[in-house]
Amino acid sequence: MKTNSFPPDYKGFRFPPEIISHAVWLYFRFSLSFRDVEELLTQRGIVVSYETVRQWGLKFGQTYANELRRRRPRCGDKWHMDEVVLTIRSQKYYLWRAVDQNGNVLDILVQSRRNKKTAKRFFRKLLKGLQYAPRVIITDKLRSYGAAKREILPTVEHRQHKGLNNRAENSHHPTRLREKKMRRFKSAKHAQRFLSAFGPISGHFQPRRHRLSAGEYHAMLQTRFQTWNEVTGVKLVS
Repeated sequence: MKTNSFPPDYKGFRFPPEIISHAVWLYFRFSLSFRDVEELLTQRGIVVSYETVRQWGLKFGQTYANELRRRRPRCGDKWHMDEVVLTIRSQKYYLWRAVDQNGNVLDILVQSRRNKKTAKRFFRKLLKGLQYAPRVIITDKLRSYGAAKREILPTVEHRQHKGLNNRAENSHHPTRLREKKMRRFKSAKHAQRFLSAFGPISGHFQPRRHRLSAGEYHAMLQTRFQTWNEVTGVKLVS
């Protein structure tokens, strides 16, 4: 697990890191619009526009997400992969997603096709970001996976079965909720940018609660909030 020696640069921003990071956390953690976050901050006496919240999300969302990814323990060696259709301005795009056996989102990729070339691009993106190869990959019966796997991961076991891939398919549900709240994505670039930050930030605050006692769950949340404060450069009041 790596630590961050360089906190985010808040120079030139009128509001302190505590407010900025809280607004970004609200937006990416819950199904809220920029106007919803604006209203919640106003209730606390913090007057900002929804456009300011949007700019904070663009500026810091991916920065926070990248550091959370670097700090998390190594994920599992069984990768579940799946793709789902996104309709953007009446055109079909495909959201490729990989999760491990514990449900941790490994990475995503938004593309206009789901052929061998795109599958190879997704495999390379995963290997570059995670820097280790899986023991086994599990996919549906899309032939692009097998063709790409034979070139990129020739020694890795590959299981293709629709029923084995429920974990990856279930991981699309949070995306569908946000897609509905946002009234669909505006472009493929917009979807890629939002989901790249949304996955690590939202997942960081959603441990597998059904496997934890109440005490364990709250202790884990406290630890994860402490990590969040370190990532965002927020100083805790002792």
